[in-house]
Amino acid sequence: MKTAIIIGATGLIGGELVEQILENPDYSKVVLLLRKPLGINHPKLIQEVINFDKPDASKIVGDDLFCAIGTTLAKAGSKEAQYKIDCTYPYEIGKIAKANGVKQYILVSSIGADANSSNFYLKTKGDLEQKIQDLGFENFVSLRPSFLLGDRKEFRLGEKIGIFLAKIISPLLLGGLKKYRGIEASKVAKSMQKLANQGLLGVHFVESDKI
Repeated sequence: MKTAIIIGATGLIGGELVEQILENPDYSKVVLLLRKPLGINHPKLIQEVINFDKPDASKIVGDDLFCAIGTTLAKAGSKEAQYKIDCTYPYEIGKIAKANGVKQYILVSSIGADANSSNFYLKTKGDLEQKIQDLGFENFVSLRPSFLLGDRKEFRLGEKIGIFLAKIISPLLLGGLKKYRGIEASKVAKSMQKLANQGLLGVHFVESDKI
């Protein structure tokens, strides 16, 4: 059995991933890299509190690295801070993980991610995809979900409205537009684990309608 490392465990997808992966028999140990401990306990669970600006390499050891980290511009406070959280941190953790022998990096990116995009958010996600790809993991999978559906811990009015609209509009998106349908965070978390246990090698980008 394997050891999973997770960054972004407190977010919508990350929370779903932790809950699911603790019950996944493919993993005997689940290591969370956190700013502060979570109020949960489980025999498989190891919570490592780290400084993301200077991560301790000895704590980033395992088989599969799952990244669901992400923030908003409003929460980060500036584009520089958002870029650090959404790109620099997951890249630096990935670099250490690769040096420590981690085989796979399973990333939650975004629909439309593109390093050449004029949209700051999509460029940030595209930059991260390229940086992780360049690290040369045995297997790198980037999932590109559309609008995420699920129960967030914090209230965001804009996202509540977005979820409401997504549920109405999604059935109308057919053919090539299917990838823009809203997607449940629990489904993304399940797909992350599945893709990490199929024996895949190389680089794979998974669009939202294929998750």
